[in-house]
Amino acid sequence: METSVKSFTKLYIPIALETLCYMLAGMVDTIMLSTVGDDAVGAVGTANTYINVFIIMFHVVSAGMIAVMTQYIGAKRVGVAYQARQLGTVFNAILGVLLSLFLFVFSGKVLEIVGVAPLLMDSAKTYLKIVGGGCILNALIPVFASYLRAFGYTKQPLLATLFSNVVNLCLNAIFLFGFHSGVAGVAAATVISRILNLGIVIVASKILVKAGEDQERLGNKEVFVSIIKIGLPSALETALYNVAMTLTIRFLNQMDESGFHVTARAYAVQIANFSYCLGAALAQANAIVTGWRMGEGDYEACDKGTKKAACIGILAAAGLEAVFALSADVLLRIFTDDMEMIRLVKTLLAIDIVLEMGRVANLVFGQALKTSGDALFTTIIGVIFMYLCMVGGTWFFGIHLQMLAVGAYIGLASDECLRAVCMFLRWQSGKWRAKGFIRPACGKI
Repeated sequence: METSVKSFTKLYIPIALETLCYMLAGMVDTIMLSTVGDDAVGAVGTANTYINVFIIMFHVVSAGMIAVMTQYIGAKRVGVAYQARQLGTVFNAILGVLLSLFLFVFSGKVLEIVGVAPLLMDSAKTYLKIVGGGCILNALIPVFASYLRAFGYTKQPLLATLFSNVVNLCLNAIFLFGFHSGVAGVAAATVISRILNLGIVIVASKILVKAGEDQERLGNKEVFVSIIKIGLPSALETALYNVAMTLTIRFLNQMDESGFHVTARAYAVQIANFSYCLGAALAQANAIVTGWRMGEGDYEACDKGTKKAACIGILAAAGLEAVFALSADVLLRIFTDDMEMIRLVKTLLAIDIVLEMGRVANLVFGQALKTSGDALFTTIIGVIFMYLCMVGGTWFFGIHLQMLAVGAYIGLASDECLRAVCMFLRWQSGKWRAKGFIRPACGKI
C-alpha cells in the first residue's frame, strides 16, 4: 500500500466525484420530470423509497465484502479477497433475479399496502415495475465497484458512473421530449444506463485486478460466515432504516391526500444530497482505509484517520447545506414556481443543516465500526433511535402537533444526531480494535 494520506486522497476524490455524479443524475431526473408535473416527481421519489426497502438484502453481501476484502488486502492475502467477491457475486445474482421478478409482478400490490397517495399511484406503479424489475443491476454493480475500490481502483467506477449518467441524460431527453413517455421513459432510461454501468465495472475488474491469480483460499464457509457476520447486521440496520422511512413517508402521505408534503420532501432531498454526498464519500474512503489498516494492525492510524474524516465531513456538510438553505429561493426555481412549495422546502433545508451534520458523523463512525468488524452495535443503536426519533418524532411533531413535513424533519434530525453521538462514543471506547478478522503476528499496536 502507498502512504495512508496519499491512499486516502486517491480514494476520496474519485469516490466524491462518483457520488456527486450519482446525485446529479437524480437531480437531472427530477428537473426533467418536473416538466411533466409535481405529481410525477412525487411518484418517482416515493417509488424509489420502496425500491430501496426491497434491495436492502443485497447489503448483506456488499457491506460484509468491504470489511473482509479490505482487511485481507491489508494483510497481503489478496486471494481471499478475490474469493469473497466470487461468493458475493453468486449470492447477490440469485437474490437479484428473485427480487426483480417479485417487484415486476407485484408492484401494484406493494404500493397499495404501503398506502401511496391516490394521485401518485399510477405513475409510482409504472416506475416501480420497470426500475424494480431491473433491481438485479442494483445487486451486481456494488459488488464489482466495491471490488475495484477495495484494491484502490476508484477511477474506473467513476468513469462507469459518468458514462452511464450521460447515457441516462440523453435517453431521458429522447423518451420525455421525443416520445413523450413520461415516467415510463425515465424508468427505462435508468435501467439501460445501469446495464452499461455494470458492463464497465465487470470488464474493468477483470482487466485490472489479478487477485484471482493468488492461489490462497480459505474454506468457502469460513469466508462467507465472515461476510455475513458484518453484512447481516449492516443489512438489518439498512432494512430497519428503510422500513422506518417507509412509515415516515406513510405519515407524510396521511398529512395531505394531494401528496404536497411528499413532493416537498423529494425536492428538499435532491438539494440536500449535494452536501450529504461529500460526507458519504469521506465515510466510504475512510472505511476502505480502515480495513487496510486493520489488516496491517495499525490501530492508531485507524483512530486518527476516522476522527479527522468525521471532522472534515461535518464542516463540509454544514457549510454547503447552509449555502443551499440561504439560496433556496433561487435554487428551487429550477424545479417549481409554486411559492407555497418553495417556502416549505426552504424551511426543510434550514432544518437539514443540523440533520446533515449528524448524518455525516453517523456515517463516518458507523462505517468505520462496521469495517473493523463491530457491526452489531450500529444495528442496535439504529433500531432504538430510528423508531424512537424518526418514526415516533414524525408522528408526534408532524401529525400530533400538526407541524406536517417540518415536524417530520425535526424527527429525522434528532435520529441522526443522537445516533452520531452513540457512534462516536463507541469508537472512542476502542472496543472495535478486537473485532477484526485477522491478527497479524507483528502488527502495529
